[in-house]
Amino acid sequence: MDLDLTEDQEAIRDVFADFFSSETGPERARDAEPLGFDSRAWDRLMETGAPGMGVGGSRGGGATLADLTVVVEEAGAHIAALPLVDHMVATRLLAKVGVCDDDALVGRTIVGLAIRPAQDGTARTVPTGAVARRVVALDGDALVLVEGDPGAHLENHGCLPLAHRPLAGATVLAEGPDAVAAYRRTLDEWRTLTASTLVGITRRALDLGVGYVKERRQFGRPIGSFQAIQHLLADLPGLLDGARLLTAKAAWAGDRAVAGQAGVADIGDNEITDFAALACMALVSAGEAATTATDRSLHVHGGYGFSEEYDIQLYFRRARALTVVLDDPARECRRLADLLLAGPATSSPPGAGSDRNSVPHGGPEPGGDADHLATGATR
Repeated sequence: MDLDLTEDQEAIRDVFADFFSSETGPERARDAEPLGFDSRAWDRLMETGAPGMGVGGSRGGGATLADLTVVVEEAGAHIAALPLVDHMVATRLLAKVGVCDDDALVGRTIVGLAIRPAQDGTARTVPTGAVARRVVALDGDALVLVEGDPGAHLENHGCLPLAHRPLAGATVLAEGPDAVAAYRRTLDEWRTLTASTLVGITRRALDLGVGYVKERRQFGRPIGSFQAIQHLLADLPGLLDGARLLTAKAAWAGDRAVAGQAGVADIGDNEITDFAALACMALVSAGEAATTATDRSLHVHGGYGFSEEYDIQLYFRRARALTVVLDDPARECRRLADLLLAGPATSSPPGAGSDRNSVPHGGPEPGGDADHLATGATR
């Protein structure tokens, strides 16, 4: 297993680092608040082909999940106010069921993903529900497509375009175990790409913190020369590298699953190549790294860190919003424990139905407090 970037991926990184540096960034993110969508940057992004680059075949870009993680890490590092992760995974899912048209492929129509099963005929707290004209959701054992105007924005301190989306008039795309399995796999892709976004946030938070303590002087010296400040920042590179490595392994496992290569989750032999388990691990690890890095970077900024004119507060809020938008990280850890402690298991390739009958691979169960976490907890 080689998780280093290939030459092509390094080229992708350079191209999109330049793009997000010029077309997005903290000032553009501020201008996009509170909705959290920069329409001008999205129009420019469409010119690059990024919205449909994860779709295979002659119509799409044919990028792997590993390729997509490279793109969205740069988006996270530049705090891009764009629904890129959700659109990428939703279009890949629509392509699998044969209904991804050109408008969705190029990004003229934004597609979102309901990251938890519908409840009482409504997809609740959809991450891009306030900007997406199409939303893919799971209603019981049916995969459905909702089309129409975006929902009313739910205020949140992460400035994400959250909204509820009623399923009235939804089109059924597929039903049964295969539909549920396809949705769960897409949700694991969402976990992986969201983890990569959080890696980008961690990277930039570390840079902001180090840059500030080099410039800020106290008692005639840069505050970065004080050991107490150094201790706050010294272990962040390890958290960053660990989260990036785990995210890369999750993407590798996801690409193997697409190719029909089964993964395993056997903690007895310390062999974990199961995509669902690795995607969960990546999201938890990257979330912890991002919240820790933004917390410490804001801390070393002192009172300035809370000021809107300082960029670190944007990253601080975004890290916490993305970490809880799916569910409480503690429950995600319990889900991971179920995946790992159910005993040695082999995941099935796509299309084979539920890849582990006794273990839930979906998101939070309906009726939980995920809505509160995604909105109230980030206020």
